[in-house]
This record gives sequence, C-alpha cells and structure tokens, in this order.
Amino acid sequence: MTILVRLDVLLAERKLKSRGLAQYIGVTEPNLSLLKSGKVKGIRFDTLEKICEALQCQPGDLLEYRADPPEEDQA
Repeated sequence: MTILVRLDVLLAERKLKSRGLAQYIGVTEPNLSLLKSGKVKGIRFDTLEKICEALQCQPGDLLEYRADPPEEDQA
C-alpha cells in the first residue's frame, strides 16, 4: 500500500511557491519539502486544514492511495 502526496501537483496547478505556502501554514520550507516528497509518517489535522484552505482543495485532492501490485508466484 502506498499513499502519495500530491502537494507539488496542486502547487503547480495554482502557480504557487512552496515558500508562500510554508509561511501561510506556519511550517518551515524544509518540513514542507518533506511533506511534498512523502517522507513524513503523518500530518497534523490543523496543518492539513491550513493547506486545504490555502489551496482551496479537499484532503482527498492532496492524498492518493495506490495498492501494491499483486505478487506473482515464482514456481
């Protein structure tokens, strides 16, 4: 199971810079970069709320679930 963070896509679609979003939501640029790359284990709901407010989106627009491909038996 993989959860993909689509923050970079939404920023590009809205022609916004990471720096401005980081300032708006009250996180550092390095922390926002970690979130964009999917290298975080979780996100606080208040941070998620601020991101959605800034980008005028829903949480589901930011996150995408992808199932792992089924493993094939090697007989």
